[in-house]
Amino acid sequence: MIDVTRSAARTGELAKVIRILLAEDMNMVRGALVALLNLEDDLEVVSELERGDEILAAALEVKPDIAVIDIDLPGLDGLSAAVQIHEHLPECRTLMLTSLGRPGTLRRALAAQVSGYLLKDDSPKELASAIRRVVAGQRVIDSKLALAAWSGLESPLTDRETEVLRLAAQGAEASEIAGELHLSIGTVRNYLTTVVAKLNARNRVDAIRIARDAGWLV
Repeated sequence: MIDVTRSAARTGELAKVIRILLAEDMNMVRGALVALLNLEDDLEVVSELERGDEILAAALEVKPDIAVIDIDLPGLDGLSAAVQIHEHLPECRTLMLTSLGRPGTLRRALAAQVSGYLLKDDSPKELASAIRRVVAGQRVIDSKLALAAWSGLESPLTDRETEVLRLAAQGAEASEIAGELHLSIGTVRNYLTTVVAKLNARNRVDAIRIARDAGWLV
């Protein structure tokens, strides 16, 4: 990502402080990010969370300008939480953090109207700059992730096949998937067989691994 300097120097008035909700499940990483962001005069972390299913309630309570969200969170994945924010608090921008440059995940993020998408190994200065730019209405995507997305393959799976495989990846049995999606058990098994064939996988576990590595599952 190309770093940009702050725009014009401040005049007599204080710049507006950007209110940040930060969701990261690793305590040490979250603590370091909070400390580093709060060192910036115009940034303030007003809520810090470790679970994805806590994000919406916290966002509705503190009304942040931006939610900085790890894509892999317990309870609810970061992209699903971002979708909830856009539905219930559309004025709040979202910026995703990831440790893996999976092209399929980036495409899902763009489809979810996420405004920023950065790798976790970017510098704190780059993160602070990205937060300012996103709040200003720009879209910020790490250049390495953008390149991976352009070169990555599209998923050969249909939306329903992906949904079935995602539930299987979460440990659900065929009967549970059938109940969740209102399908017959035989139909679920047919979907899983088709998925294994489309991905040239050895079995269901191998299909889950292939789909996750490609970024087609979160």
